[in-house]
Order: sequence, then C-alpha cells, then structure tokens
Amino acid sequence: MSDARRAVLPIPDTKHIGVTTYTATDPDTSYPPIAPLRPPEGAPNVLVILLDDVGFGASSAFGGPCATPTAERLANGGLKYTRFHTTALCSPTRAALLSGRNHHSVGMGAITEMATSAPGYNSLRPNTCAPLAEMLRLNGYSTAQFGKCHEVPVFESSPIGPFDHWPHPGGGFEQFYGFIGGENNQWYPALYEQTTPVEPWGTPEEGYHLMADLADRAILWTRQQKSMAPDKPFFTYFAPGATHAPHHVPQEWIEKYKGQFDDGWDAQREATFARQKELGVIPPEAELTPRHDEIPAWEDMDDALKPVLARQMEVYAGFLSYADHHVGRVIDALDDLELLDDTLIYYIIGDNGASAEGTVIGTTNEIMVSEAPDLATPEWLIERIDDLGTPKAYNHYAVGWAHAMCTPYQWTKQVASHWGGTRNGTIVHWPGGIKAKGEVRNQFAHVIDVAPTVMAAAGLPFPTMVNGVDQEPFHGADMSYAFDDALAAERHETQYFEMMCNRGIFHKGWTAVTKHATPWEFSGRSEDLEADVWELYDTTTDWSQAHDLAAEHPDKLAELQRLFEIEATKYNVLPLDPRFAERFNAEMAGRPNPVAGRQQLLFGGMHRLQENVIINIKNKSHAITAEIELPEDGAAQGVIVAQGGSTGGWALYVHAGALRYTYNFTGAQMYKVETTTPLPAGTHQVRAEFAYDGGGIGKGGDVTLYLDGEQVGSGRVERTHWGIFSMDETTEVGSDAGAPVSDDYGPSDNAFTGAVSWVQLDIDEAAEDLDHLISPQERFRLAMAKQ
Repeated sequence: MSDARRAVLPIPDTKHIGVTTYTATDPDTSYPPIAPLRPPEGAPNVLVILLDDVGFGASSAFGGPCATPTAERLANGGLKYTRFHTTALCSPTRAALLSGRNHHSVGMGAITEMATSAPGYNSLRPNTCAPLAEMLRLNGYSTAQFGKCHEVPVFESSPIGPFDHWPHPGGGFEQFYGFIGGENNQWYPALYEQTTPVEPWGTPEEGYHLMADLADRAILWTRQQKSMAPDKPFFTYFAPGATHAPHHVPQEWIEKYKGQFDDGWDAQREATFARQKELGVIPPEAELTPRHDEIPAWEDMDDALKPVLARQMEVYAGFLSYADHHVGRVIDALDDLELLDDTLIYYIIGDNGASAEGTVIGTTNEIMVSEAPDLATPEWLIERIDDLGTPKAYNHYAVGWAHAMCTPYQWTKQVASHWGGTRNGTIVHWPGGIKAKGEVRNQFAHVIDVAPTVMAAAGLPFPTMVNGVDQEPFHGADMSYAFDDALAAERHETQYFEMMCNRGIFHKGWTAVTKHATPWEFSGRSEDLEADVWELYDTTTDWSQAHDLAAEHPDKLAELQRLFEIEATKYNVLPLDPRFAERFNAEMAGRPNPVAGRQQLLFGGMHRLQENVIINIKNKSHAITAEIELPEDGAAQGVIVAQGGSTGGWALYVHAGALRYTYNFTGAQMYKVETTTPLPAGTHQVRAEFAYDGGGIGKGGDVTLYLDGEQVGSGRVERTHWGIFSMDETTEVGSDAGAPVSDDYGPSDNAFTGAVSWVQLDIDEAAEDLDHLISPQERFRLAMAKQ
C-alpha cells in the first residue's frame, strides 16, 4: 500500500472494478482476497512506559538512590536520553505525549480539574489533533492503554460520557484498563475497563496492589494479542500512576531501604550528584544547584521528626523499585514471546519532576494539605509513622525529598521554568532498529517528539486528514536521527514551557525562565505577572542552570522573552492565568458543570460516580433523602449512600439495625450521628439534614436524622471539607466502594442488605413533608420539574 493512501485516515476503501457475474459458480467470477489492514512491513511493536512524579535524580539508572534494575537493563541494551523534557505536570505531559503537539494546543494547559474556557486550558483536545493511538489503529495496529488517564475533562467523566476524550473509544485505544483522574489509591483503586467501572479482584489482605494488577492485565493482553494476530504489531501505553502520591507499597519493599536515608535530603543530593557524574548522565563540569531558601535544610529539621522524614523516603524508594519491578515483568513477557528485538520501547521515568506538593514536613493524607493543614502537625506524623505506605495512610513525602529527587536541578514538579520540573531521564530500547547499545544521548528532546518518532519507525506518513478533519502537523521532531549518531546536531532547537505561570523558553542552548509560583503554596499565590523576575542561562556551558546571566546579557534575555511571547501566541498559551484555587471551581473557571440545579436524584445500584459529577453539597446546608426497603427478618445493615472515602467524606448507613450518619473530616476526625432505636421492616424514607453554620468555608453544622418525617436523632459536625473529599474516591448508592468513609464497616462488607430505591440530594432547601411515601417515578418527575 502506498504512503499516499495512508495520508487520509481511515484509509478509503477501494471498490473492485471488474466483471460481475450472475452466479458465484461462473468460471469468470474473480475477486481479490480480503486483506486485513496492516502497517508497512517491518513496523515494530511499540511500548511506551510512563511513570509518574519521578524526578531526574531518583532512578538508579540516572544516579538516584532508588533501585530500578529494569531501567538499567533496558539502558544497557539501548540509549539513555539525558535532556528529555516533559511539561512539569501530569495531564499536560500526557496530552502532549499522546498527540505529538504542545499541551496548550490540545487544550491541556493544566490538569483537567483546573480547566477554563480559554482554548489552551479547556481540557478538550481539538479534532484537528488526532492522537497517535488513533493514527496507529487506523493503520493496522492493535492499541491498548493500561493505567492512568488524566486527560478526560472533568465535565465528561460521568458514566454516560461523552467518551470522545476517554482512552476508549475517543483516544484511539481498543483496550483500556485503568483509572480516570490524577491519582489513585493503590490498595483500593477506582478502575474502569473501557468506560465501565469495575472493582479490583481483591483486598490488600488478599495481596492486591494496583501496580501488580496493571502489569498482569498488560501481560495478558499482549499474550492474547500475539496469540490471535501474531502478524499485527501493537501499540501499548503503560502508565501505571506510580509513583504519584499516595505512596503505597508492600512492607517488604519499604524495608529494603531501612536506614538508607537517615542522613537526610541534603546529603542525598550530594551522593546522587557524584553518582550521576560517574554514570555520565551529567557532564564533569556540571554544578549542583543550591537549595532554595524556601526548602528547609535537613539540619534545621526537628530531630524528633527526622525518623518520620526518613521513613517517608524509604516508602517512596520502595514504591519506585516496586513499580520498576512490575515494569520488568511486562518486559520479561515480551522477552518470553521473543518480541524484544522488534519492539520500540520508551521508558520515560516521570511525567514531570518529583512532586513537592506534600508540604515541608510531608503528610499522612494528601487531602489534609489543603483541607486541614493545621492538623498535619509533626506530632501527628510522629504518632503515625508506621502507617506510611499502608492502607491506613494516603501519604506523601516532604518537599526536601522531592528536591533531592530532582538532583542536580533547581525546583520540582509544577515549576516548568527550571529543569527540576521538566527534565526526566528517558530510555529508548529497540535492538532491531538501533545498533548502539548502552550509550548516552545528550540531544534536547521533548515528549512531543515521541509521536513523530513512532510514526517514522513504523514507516507511516503523517496523515493530513483523520476522520474527515484536516490535521495540525506534529509539533515535535523525529528522534531517530540520533539513534546511531551520538554527535548528531540536535533538531529540536526551540521549546517553550509554561505551567501555573512558571514559564520559560529554550532556544539553541539558551534558556530564559521565570518562576512565578511555589508548588506547595496552595493559597495566596500572586497574580502579579509583571513582578516575576526573569533569569538567563547558557546551557551549552551551564548544564544545570546554575549561573544566572540576566544581568550580563540583557539583550539576549530580551530576545528570548520576545521569543517566548511569539511561541506562547502560536501555541495557545495566552492568556496566562495566575489564578489557582479559583480554577478548581467550575463556575469561576468557566467550564461546564455536569450537575445543574440544586437537586440531584440517584438510583439504587449507581456507583463509582466521581466527585465532579455529584452536586456539590460543601459549604452549604443540604439534605440527603433516601427511600429504602428493609428486610422482614430485621437484619438491616449496610450503606445507603456514601461519598468519598478514608481521606474524607460522608455516609448514611444502617449499623446494628439503626440509622447512622458519619462525616469523616480528612481521616483525622470522625463525627457520628445515630438513632437510638432499630429501623422497622418495610419501605421507609430516611433523611439526614445538615444545617451549615455559615460564616465562611469549611465550617461545621448540625445534623438531624428523620424516619418517615419524624425526627429520630441529632448531632454535631464541627468541621467540614471546603474543597474536595478525595482525588479518587467516589459516590455509591447501596454500598461504599474503595477505602471506606466510616470505621463502622469494612471495604468488602458494606453492601446494603435491603434495597435502596433512590437517593435525593438537595441543597439550601427546607425539609419536605415526609409523612407519606413518594414513588421513585413521582420523585423523579418532581425533581425534573424543579430543575
């Protein structure tokens, strides 16, 4: 098949022109055989592995303290790229990687939860930028994604879609198994197969962990694909979500690192820096950039807290090693199938720099960072040191460790201006296509270079039209020019960077950059962009951006600042948006809100509903009403409705036969309100009214419980979540999936033993007369009429 036919996708069908006979038995009957769609001969299998929140100085393959033998194995048989760059944040990096275009050009200027209505930030990939997976699928590849997808717009994440921006079908992946969102509980994950929510096969006690599960699924799919279509290459995108917080890992992997980080993060930076020079992943003349004043010195930390801080890093190191181990299982499966030589593998060790979003002392619960920073005290951490890494915690490490994991560079994740936020060690392995083995490549590269490289390796032309829409060209450069030429002149000469108004420009070795915001500051961020101070570095002589030349070369700085403005205009970066907390609010940000009105009706059996698709009852008075049917034997038990999980949330349920309401505040404080008498058998309406105190966000309120309109219990909740319950936990009717909201029940024994007909959420409305029962059909009609 000629390249010209592949320039339009799907490839237009060709009609057979020839003699048409009346019967198939006529000897003149002749038609060409049906030929299955395949890419050009020699097109390799492709495996793209993307880890999460791993800085340049974490993996042992790039001099870090975390053992990653799989990365080392692939590097020994392939190439290490020392100047490979990401966007400094997860959703944008993934959108750029999978499309081959700059992240603002595909609407992903930030994470999906911060989407606005501006084209560069709306989280909507335009149909003029078809994803790589779709191009490969339409050229005859099998396509599959396993793990994290943080590119689904929050307003399209409901069970009814639309699914245009999901991995399947809109993203071009025929198979998807993983999660939608920024992070996931590794012990109790919220998972999807295609677009259907599914539950993990077991519990932590039964040996379940998400990382192992994803590897199992990837291996099974690969074996099946090669069993059914051995002549058809595959494109597999394996993005497990490790090592994003929460840092969850089996205990034995943590113990491997016991005592190895007792000297602290400053000493670790020095050790990593020396090892990086030994490995040749930084040049001999490179300098270790100084620690910024905002990051505390190890020696200044409280001695009583240091064991906890060291434990945080032990947990993280174990998590990264555990992730690499399971990546190794996927690689071993390819080896067993004798596919390694014919598989182009990208092992991208991090979608941005290490995460400094865990505060200067770390946390046992990420949600505490924004919802209850006053509770995350050193004493709190010290008391819970043994919980780190286990199902009891949702932990993250301290800023100092994140900085150390980005050695030798300045700053961390979110800070797109400096290499600490954007430079990630990357390995390319393809024995059948690359002669060089165990070598280092120092050419500048970026995630947008992966798609054009894969297309070139497959012998496929860039399609000018996909699904009837003219396509915007790739923004990246094919990296294969340097596969077998270590001294090749680099072809990616200009690249802008922008994240949270941290911004910069790389051009022919020079960088002009300005840091605007600090990652661990969640409030009070400046909106004055004119006050930002620009820095200038010549990275041809200053590898790590250690010497600011702005004062010495003001003309060069001005030239690059103007170039940034040109590139920013070209790729939809403007208007810059310095807002932070406001962008998490759909109304203020200008994105659609999938739940309209002041009322929402849910039905029994609805489950795994993400927080963004449930009416927001935070910071306001509200009521939760449900119609339930209780068994005649009086053995009523289980969850009627629950939102959130162990990190925070609320649940209305039956416990020991009595109605109970629990409000879990950040996993730190549990408020319970219950009735004094068991619920009678039969059909009833139960209701919890929350009278919010007002006077600001995150305040408390009074809770009153009703049975068929009669008050049966009351109590008090002193503090509430103002912003979010969880990044991954969901809402269920008739159960509580994931890590439970309440300690009154477990993760596998909370299903309601009766039946839940419906649940209605009302905000800022007076109590209704519940003396009579209303059918679900009538309740639905009334609810729709009110909206």
